[in-house]
Amino acid sequence: MYHDTTTAVLFPGQGSQEPGMGRDLAEASAEAMALWKKAESISGLPLREIYWDGDDAAMADTRNLQPALTVVNLALWQHVAGRLRPACMAGHSLGEYSALAAAGAIAADAAIELVSLRGRLMAEADPSGEGGMAAVLKLSLADVEDVVREAREATGACLIVANYNTPAQFVVSGAKSAVTDAAARVKERKGRAVPLAVSGAFHSPLMDEAARELAKALARVTWNRPRYAVYCNVTATAQTDGASLADIMPRQMTSSVRWIETISSQWTDGIRSWVEVGPKGVLTKMVKPILSTCGVTDDAYMVAGIANLEQAQTFFA
Repeated sequence: MYHDTTTAVLFPGQGSQEPGMGRDLAEASAEAMALWKKAESISGLPLREIYWDGDDAAMADTRNLQPALTVVNLALWQHVAGRLRPACMAGHSLGEYSALAAAGAIAADAAIELVSLRGRLMAEADPSGEGGMAAVLKLSLADVEDVVREAREATGACLIVANYNTPAQFVVSGAKSAVTDAAARVKERKGRAVPLAVSGAFHSPLMDEAARELAKALARVTWNRPRYAVYCNVTATAQTDGASLADIMPRQMTSSVRWIETISSQWTDGIRSWVEVGPKGVLTKMVKPILSTCGVTDDAYMVAGIANLEQAQTFFA
């Protein structure tokens, strides 16, 4: 057992999908393959066909992506869980459901059911296509907040900072008119705004109706005391009991993802190594820019990734 009270496990969310993800582990592990089949049964979607043989458009569809990525994350965790005992966990947006299941706060089946519903609700939340999102790069938080305020005032439309990813990477979400206005203001300030190919204004008040539907499903779930503390996107603080998690999670779909604060809080709480369990390694790349603003040097912490079967097998070597 690898037990380290200074280690956090991170689970990625939307944007970390890739062709063939999870296939090597599923073909080597009956337990992992069973998880894929269960997710296909729950979601009613041909997930293996889409992600092992599909095209980019189908893989990016949030209805497919949410259950599929959750399966990959959880299958990898199941493969290493007997040897890795961290101090805490966190997941980025969709990845938070993987963290909840991995920590034992909810059952794996419940997590798959919830993200399958979440994917459908998010895909259908904006049938008229009024909402949008854009990544904002190379601007400070103060500048991004000014841009959002100015765009809101100019358009009279909804716009918020949806993702606080790193000190130089944010995501704005809201009405398309406000997102477009904000993008122009970002350019004026010498930043860069990149429109995101999403079906709505995720992590904004425009998801309120979908969030209310998801809340009904969350209320039916059995919530347990997690084996490991879970740092929530909504609060950026450690939660150690099921009741608190049950209270917080209904707000996740309409609230910002406070990832900068999450990593910073983990550092303050004594975490010195981060292990990302899931494809691509996006989250471990965010650790350095976050901690560097806190005056933390590279030699003061470690990051690692378990993205596939090979890395799962060699991690403990």
